[in-house]
Amino acid sequence: MTGSPRFPLLLLLGLVVTPLARAAADGGAFDPGQTPSADVAAAKQRRYLLYDVNPPEGFNLRRDVYLRMASLMKTLLKNEDWVLVLPPWGHLYHWQSPNLEQVRIVWAAFFDVPSLNKNVPVIEYEQYISESGGPFIEQIYVLQGYAEGWTEGRWEEKIDERPCIDGLEYKNDKQGFYRGWFWGYKETRGLSVACLSVQGSASIVVPVLLENTTAQSVMLDRGENLLHDHYAGKDYWDARRSMVFAKHLRMVGDEFRAKYLNSTDEVDKTVYNEDWTKMKVKLGIARGGPYLGVHLRRKDFIWGHRKDVSTISGAVETIHNLLEKLKLDRVFVATDAAEDELDELKKHLPEMIRFEPSREELELYNDGGVAIIDQWICAHARYFVGTSVSTFSFRIHEEREILGFDPQTTYNRFCGDEETECEQPTHWKIVY
Repeated sequence: MTGSPRFPLLLLLGLVVTPLARAAADGGAFDPGQTPSADVAAAKQRRYLLYDVNPPEGFNLRRDVYLRMASLMKTLLKNEDWVLVLPPWGHLYHWQSPNLEQVRIVWAAFFDVPSLNKNVPVIEYEQYISESGGPFIEQIYVLQGYAEGWTEGRWEEKIDERPCIDGLEYKNDKQGFYRGWFWGYKETRGLSVACLSVQGSASIVVPVLLENTTAQSVMLDRGENLLHDHYAGKDYWDARRSMVFAKHLRMVGDEFRAKYLNSTDEVDKTVYNEDWTKMKVKLGIARGGPYLGVHLRRKDFIWGHRKDVSTISGAVETIHNLLEKLKLDRVFVATDAAEDELDELKKHLPEMIRFEPSREELELYNDGGVAIIDQWICAHARYFVGTSVSTFSFRIHEEREILGFDPQTTYNRFCGDEETECEQPTHWKIVY
């Protein structure tokens, strides 16, 4: 960060007009007019950092934003006692299974929360409600870019309080509190809102959190506007390695591998240590199961990345060439392809195997859990090929790096049918 943050006086856009709201610890209804009890009104030492991401962003980009927040937490913890509140999952673009209510999903449904806690302190949102005394957030900062863009084409890290560029999505209720999406928790309220223009890494907001607000709970909305402090460095990889998939999802993936792909950890040399802090393997030690792993991104990528996204026929040709080259006879495909494209794949790719959950399994795991199972199976393949610039493929790259696969078997992608130069993904080597 260059210079000091320019906050001569933090003028909050919101005005608190009633006492701090509180919900009873036994689950009583939220009443904005209640007077807080003495135990809640008394200031606590621990402070809470909450965050959210632009609603259209997908599951795997949100996982990346978590890594940025974990890095921010490490900087905050050098100064004060903070805990990161995990934003509940729900209403994501790719979660389109019909007649399935996917909202207010806890992180434990997808990730091993104790593993996250070995990197930075985290809690689920409902635990936050219980600890803080009610479903309220004292200070919300909406992060945004600068209306004028880069000045003189020169990059510099900076942060300023500015008027909201796109207007506030938070609306005042009759009591003067702010209502918003809040992950589907309709009873949650914000007490005060301000917009911050930011240009820089996650820790650029530290002076604001430590010096410009005394709020016990602070939420950073649009967290994707912050960059990584040290991308691909040790802190990054510690946070990434701590994002251990929930054990029940890994077990489903392992059972599927054993049943349909003749793949087990012992034979494949992919034995997993439940304690990520003790898992350190040499690249190239993992062999992988006797199948090709494929991530074939379709839907929005068809029109959003036309030049570097293969057609179905082009992908089939690539898969057949790889199967022949690697002397494999099975390919596991993770894809969001529409029904007509799936029919084309089945017709021209009889070697294809997919994880297709029953209705009961879908209700149990949700679309997010199915995506993790797909990633886990792809991560154990003898060879993996993904889709250009897809964060779904990126996360598989990282999982294979953690497991110890040869980079040449991991950092591969399909080429667009008309691409003249098909640059392959960058190898980001793990740092312990």
